[in-house]
Amino acid sequence: MKQYNITVNGKTYQVEVEEVGVQSAPTAQRTVTQTPAPAPAQTAPQAAPAASKAAPAPAGGEVVSAPMPGTVFDMKVTVGQAVKAGDILLILEAMKMENEIVAPSDGTVSAIHAAKGASVSSGDALITLG
Repeated sequence: MKQYNITVNGKTYQVEVEEVGVQSAPTAQRTVTQTPAPAPAQTAPQAAPAASKAAPAPAGGEVVSAPMPGTVFDMKVTVGQAVKAGDILLILEAMKMENEIVAPSDGTVSAIHAAKGASVSSGDALITLG
């Protein structure tokens, strides 16, 4: 049996997988147990680098960051444009799906950090709202 720790939506699961040999009958056992204690320790270090990437924002600006790695498929706003909470700022293509990135609050687009066609990583600054 091989044991793996898998984190899904902030919850860590310990999974045991049995390798099936060529000569043995096709049987597989799967045991899933939830272990909530290690999850915060594993996710906390990952959150800090995302915040440091957003640090170059101007004072008073709210940075909209990439929630996942992907490619900027379409930019829906321009610098100086006023937006309301929930307005679509850009379309981020990730895993062949188009994801709408929306404004978290009312504001004005003060800077665009990614161009159409650019590859971005999770946590990268996309747009700054002033």
